[in-house]
Amino acid sequence: MSADATPSAPEHLTFRAADGQRVAATRFPGRGVVRGNLLVAGATAVPQGFYRAFAEHASARGYATLTLDYRGIGRSRPATLKGVEVRFFDWARLDLAAAVDAMTDERVPLFYVGHSFGGHALGLLPNHDRIARAYLFAMGAGWHGWMPPLERLRVQVLWNVLLPVLTSCYGYMPSRMLGMGEDLPLGVYRDWRRWCSFPHYFFDDPAEPGLADEYGRVRTPIVAANSRDDPWAPPRSRDAFLEKGYRNAPVERIDIDPRTLGEVGHIGYFRRSAQALWDGALDWFEGSSAALRLTNVVGRL
Repeated sequence: MSADATPSAPEHLTFRAADGQRVAATRFPGRGVVRGNLLVAGATAVPQGFYRAFAEHASARGYATLTLDYRGIGRSRPATLKGVEVRFFDWARLDLAAAVDAMTDERVPLFYVGHSFGGHALGLLPNHDRIARAYLFAMGAGWHGWMPPLERLRVQVLWNVLLPVLTSCYGYMPSRMLGMGEDLPLGVYRDWRRWCSFPHYFFDDPAEPGLADEYGRVRTPIVAANSRDDPWAPPRSRDAFLEKGYRNAPVERIDIDPRTLGEVGHIGYFRRSAQALWDGALDWFEGSSAALRLTNVVGRL
């Protein structure tokens, strides 16, 4: 299947999650030979605009790509976050699940790129079986003990001193004033803070006893790529998450050497300087696309 030779402009759209909540998204049409559909699942507090360069790059390589803002942030933010009831799980089980529905097309495979929380979210999707392959950047367990010493100290001050005071005053997590991205609904902040107190993140939360089994149902092939200079999710943090998550999926782990790209950190995976990482993910997806096209051809003979 091929797209129009003339590049199409990105389409701003809104779709509804299963509970009726409106979610803002942007669709970048695939150009040339369409190799598949691609869903970008962003990190906590990171608006979809941050992923535009990657989405345009994927679009130019033939992947129809969707970015979105989870409820409560970016273009999906209401006039005020005070009193807004949002749980962290809602972003995956409702918002991203609806995005999977919107991007499912039986003619082409659906691929998934997750960043940080987006890596966690794959295992929470009720429709994860529709995803052919997933490439996950910066997925980690979130516990301060996996972080470098200085970052560990900074995070403990944030969680235990600064953020409890600020969220109590504002009624939500005022991330913008701290240079930590988008403001977050109170429920998301509470979940995030609680889970980051456990070495294996929410898998250790006694209030969530079924999560390991939920993740055990995922069979999607996965690449989990983490940079060695990522202060929030270094490779050992990823490995701690994978001790209990995605245990039945084929997972390839990649430790990125920042000396080959320059500083990556926790956010740099999607800066333009990381294009080599993007192409690595898209090349991996392209191999799956070629195999699927061959299977379809053989099936018709």
